[in-house]
Amino acid sequence: MDEETRAFGQSFQRFLDQIVYPSSAVEGPGLVEKLEDHLGVDPLTLPVVVEQFPMYDHANLQVAVDVWLESTGRPFELVGIAGSGGRHQSLTEIVEMARRHRAFGLGPVDYVRVPTGVDEERECVRFGLYLAACGDDKVAVLMRGPHRHEGNAASLEVLATSTETTRTVLTDLRRLMAEHNIFRGQVISLEPESFEQTAGPIRFHPRPTLDRVDVILPAGVLELVERQVVGIARHRQILLDAGQHLKRGVLLYGPPGTGKTHTARYLISRLPDVTVVLLTGQGIGFVGAACGLARMLQPALVLLEDCDLVAEERSPRRGSNPLLFEVLDQMDGMAADADVAFVLTTNRPDLLEPALAQRPGRIDLAVEIELPSEMARTRLFSLYGPDLAADDAIRSLVVERTAGATASFLKELVRRATLVSAERGTDAPDRADVEAALDEMLGSSDRLARSLVGGGEG
Repeated sequence: MDEETRAFGQSFQRFLDQIVYPSSAVEGPGLVEKLEDHLGVDPLTLPVVVEQFPMYDHANLQVAVDVWLESTGRPFELVGIAGSGGRHQSLTEIVEMARRHRAFGLGPVDYVRVPTGVDEERECVRFGLYLAACGDDKVAVLMRGPHRHEGNAASLEVLATSTETTRTVLTDLRRLMAEHNIFRGQVISLEPESFEQTAGPIRFHPRPTLDRVDVILPAGVLELVERQVVGIARHRQILLDAGQHLKRGVLLYGPPGTGKTHTARYLISRLPDVTVVLLTGQGIGFVGAACGLARMLQPALVLLEDCDLVAEERSPRRGSNPLLFEVLDQMDGMAADADVAFVLTTNRPDLLEPALAQRPGRIDLAVEIELPSEMARTRLFSLYGPDLAADDAIRSLVVERTAGATASFLKELVRRATLVSAERGTDAPDRADVEAALDEMLGSSDRLARSLVGGGEG
């Protein structure tokens, strides 16, 4: 480049500085000066390493950064970046524009509150720059939280005086995210991100609290399921020492309303320290992410309800294969010593048989949850309406007239009898109220209406 061309370039740059950028110049302390003072070198001479994390891991990333800063035992500083459009620019671009045009400077840190449990939140940095030390080296770490209009991932951009330091920082943070993961021991599900086909925020659910007496199944059925799911978790070390695998799959099948979901909820209540990942609703599509969380947070349980609904559903990531195949492949991909239980429920086992036949060995136990027998209906009526069931005549009437009905039907019967009683101004239902509720629920000529309350075909 000759002198004349160089002079023109410098003149044109001054023109840009004076005409184009002054309106966006930031007053106050200089960002570049702050970084140079901290790092001891020109920040533009150092490489920036970027690492992205799923949207739902923002709080875990914040926890890891907080623990890492505390573990260093060294003072640190958290500063904000002032200036328009900073969230759209990389750290390198921000520093370069701050030097050339003072487009960015120091300002307040941007925070956001992120759910970390049922009715719990944590304040997390949404856009802020950490100035810290790693051993004898200095680092600057820019944290960005997810933003639906600017990318749904959380990220870190690390600027350090050596590549080894950058590698150490990121390795330590990934390890701390796993060790201090806020999802561990909780009941969670993945929610879809509003604007993209990716896993969005985590939804936290209260853990069910059910007693054994609340689960009414044929003799031996609950014990069989409980041993396979809870027993293996309880005796995991004995099984490992004996060379036996821990991963297991249980399929609960039978007509709607017979207690499959209720049984699954009971299993969850018996595993208070186990991470539970629910695959339900629109979150069913995030099988890979859900199973990845279960693998990392084991001991874990993955619950997929109504899995027949995905037996023929197509997954864009897997071409023409049913989404259920992805679930089964994830089960097969677990290490033998992975303490992860899969519980699947279905009303239509006939839809699953072809898929299960093509992927043998994923399901260790398949249990039919049948329509309640006479004895089971007696116990269910006593469970849902203990005061009503105390009357032998009412109990006999209900058990006799509810042959072929589901557990859900008996639960609704007690509620409806109570409502009939309330409408005529009495405190508690009597035989006439129960009969009226039975007539109403069983007397409909509409097959669909009977089916919806679990009353059978009639």
